[in-house]
Amino acid sequence: MSTNILLINGSPKGKKSNTYQLATAFIEGLKQEQKELTVEEIFVNQLEMNPCLGCFSCWNKTPGECIIKDDMQEVIEKLLWADITIWSFPLYYFSVPSKLKNLIDRQLPMVLPFMEKNAKSGSHPTRYDMSSKRNILISTCGFYTTEDNYDAVISMFNHLLGKDNYEKIFCSQGELFRVPELASRTNEYLGYVKTAGQEYISGKITETTRIKLNTLLFPKETFEAMADASWGVEKETGEKLDESLIFTKQMAALYNKKSYGGKDIVLEMNYTDIHKSYQIILKKDTHEVLTENFKPFTTKIETPFTVWRDIACGKISGEEAMMKQMYKVKGDFNLMIHWNHYFGDTSNETKANKELEENSKTNMMILLLPWIVFWVAASINGYIGSLISIVSCAVASLLFHKNKKTIYDTVSHTAIIIFSVMSVLGYDITLLLPISYLGFGLMWTVSCLNKIPLTAYYSANDYNGEKAFNNPLFIKTNRILTFMWGILYVLTSIMTFFVMKTSFSAYLGIINNILPVFMGIFTAWFQKWYPAKVARG
Repeated sequence: MSTNILLINGSPKGKKSNTYQLATAFIEGLKQEQKELTVEEIFVNQLEMNPCLGCFSCWNKTPGECIIKDDMQEVIEKLLWADITIWSFPLYYFSVPSKLKNLIDRQLPMVLPFMEKNAKSGSHPTRYDMSSKRNILISTCGFYTTEDNYDAVISMFNHLLGKDNYEKIFCSQGELFRVPELASRTNEYLGYVKTAGQEYISGKITETTRIKLNTLLFPKETFEAMADASWGVEKETGEKLDESLIFTKQMAALYNKKSYGGKDIVLEMNYTDIHKSYQIILKKDTHEVLTENFKPFTTKIETPFTVWRDIACGKISGEEAMMKQMYKVKGDFNLMIHWNHYFGDTSNETKANKELEENSKTNMMILLLPWIVFWVAASINGYIGSLISIVSCAVASLLFHKNKKTIYDTVSHTAIIIFSVMSVLGYDITLLLPISYLGFGLMWTVSCLNKIPLTAYYSANDYNGEKAFNNPLFIKTNRILTFMWGILYVLTSIMTFFVMKTSFSAYLGIINNILPVFMGIFTAWFQKWYPAKVARG
């Protein structure tokens, strides 16, 4: 049996309203959970609906029928038809928009004129059996919080529907849903609304989802700075702002003060296609946008305004645009590497999310430890060193309860156990050691052929986790480094083969670990130098 869904869109903006985005996301959730749905939509701004005359003819002259002949009769029929009614509206002056209030007033024919018994403040019983009907309010407002702003709405619907007979999703900062540059955050919220729809059709919205729905999109200070800039008027002078300045001010409002490293950062935005430049000063407790009297920049981005807006909207990947030389970066490249840290919202991180993030990190030491132990210990004493290597694999494996395992961790531990067992069984260690170096080097080199090279799995921890795998510049940098490390260990295997035949064989493990130290220093330098080189063009 199909469930009838009625969406009453009370916004004067119709389908262009911010609240309508939430309502449609909620309906998507309903549909995902229950296939048999019939959805009807009423757009109040399109109705021909006159104000209530207060004549009470619908009570005593034409019971249940309004004497005004307009679209309201159809609305009442839809309300009686619906199993679930979704009241979707923005908050206007701490209540519902005027046309929606008129629709609510015109529901008078749906109640009886007699006073309801046992009603504390007085009310009228419904003319129809509405006991099986379900209602949910979905609304956005332009304040940073919903707290204390919906009192009038709640009071009205408590009387209209009954205090415990409806659900509500009230979302603050609603104007942000029309800002494309904030789509990643607003889409995340719409995902929560969709989940709420899935849960609601099956019973009720869970407490976990409610917490997410009631979480601020952005902190108060961030939202209010973006909201002020969105009007396109200078707060102090009333002067009209250029579109690029509005955009830059809103971008600056996203500055995460927790990222402050003890020294002010001067980010200069040079929009080459419109010949406009601005500076964003990132300070300890605040930020500032300069339009003149510029300071020496820390980092300068030279970009067409259209390109940077498309990057901000997610239409173009910033890293891909950099690879294609669509914009250039001068000065300190560290800001670009950690862009999300400086201009990302961390206010909604929970302890659970942080723990999850920690547990999802890879650890290069888990990969390297068994190899290093085998190379050092087995070169000194093949039998005892191999036993120690097997133990090191077991110890390293214990660390996986707090770290994410990669295929290369599994391959490494398996290879070391095989080499160690072969050594214990009497195989010539002077052959096993060179072969182990060769196998290690080939593992790195061959991984360059994969979509994600070996080093990327481990260095991604410092570059926004697995999201870095979608960064072509990050992948290319790591592909180069992985190949260089692979070649180093292939050459090391050749050197090991010859050194094992000399009096220095006992020190082979120590000798062979000197070069990787220098390679590690080079790697740290290259990870910063190469992306900066590409960005400079």
